[in-house]
Amino acid sequence: MTRVLVVDDDPALLRALRIGLEARGFEVTVAQTGAEGLSRAAQGMPHLVVLDLGLPDIDGVEVCRRLRQWTDVPVIVLSALDSEDRKVLALDSGADDYVTKPFGMQELEARLRVALRHAAARDPSAAPAALTVGPIHVDVASRVVKVGGTPMELTAREFDLLAYLARNAGKVCTHRTILREVWGPGYGNETHYLRVYASRLRRKLGDEGGPLLRTNPGVGYQLVDERPTQSPGAGGGGSRSPGDGGRELPGGGGEAPGHGSGGEAPGHGGGGEPLGGGGEPLGGGGEAPGHGGGGEPLGGGGHPPGPNWGPPEP
Repeated sequence: MTRVLVVDDDPALLRALRIGLEARGFEVTVAQTGAEGLSRAAQGMPHLVVLDLGLPDIDGVEVCRRLRQWTDVPVIVLSALDSEDRKVLALDSGADDYVTKPFGMQELEARLRVALRHAAARDPSAAPAALTVGPIHVDVASRVVKVGGTPMELTAREFDLLAYLARNAGKVCTHRTILREVWGPGYGNETHYLRVYASRLRRKLGDEGGPLLRTNPGVGYQLVDERPTQSPGAGGGGSRSPGDGGRELPGGGGEAPGHGSGGEAPGHGGGGEPLGGGGEPLGGGGEAPGHGGGGEPLGGGGHPPGPNWGPPEP
């Protein structure tokens, strides 16, 4: 049975999560403080940790950092609507994903399944020579990318970015982490580089709507292995609605390095509203309406690069 440790200082939320998760086949342990959570994690060796950021003794981000000193257990953080900076900090500190309060049990269970799937796929002994995410196949050794069996021509930097996201498929990778790992330790704030390269990758991969390479506005990017089901009335021609994360803005054409097209439109990058668990959403602190993630935040920040500009290739 999959063991889940839930760390939160709200007794009502702990009780609801225990009932909901146990009904779905999980073995649940709870803790109300950061210190208790760290102790239970060391003793019980859970398969997953659900961690609230607002704990009374030790900050949730610090709890995440301490866990990462000795375990790779997937960590999903719970955060409030107005804590975007805290979510980014938690992801940079080792968290795998986040859920915004209030949320539904179906959304949380789906994120737990994804975290477990990707944790099981990780091989700590060596990096895989080939990676497959949905229709995308990345041969790391030969630096060849195929989509649906068709080879794609990518620049060196585009390949490095795609390979990094594929190695972390399903995980939300923050802007700072991507820049540091792909561009180098001297980078961290050049988010306009990422907008250009994400736009190029989407165009080349035939993913201009953004169902595979998703934008988490103000946070980072996520490569997913499943295309979401299109809602009724969506799809087809016409303009894209705000929030699909894949719209390209006017920009220079061509594929030469340093001549990327446009940036990305603000969007939310992660699907639509959560399906409730048959009742009130969890984590809302009372009778708040059950919308899983609040309104659409503005994403990315800044203006897209001009038509003749592009970040440097190595």
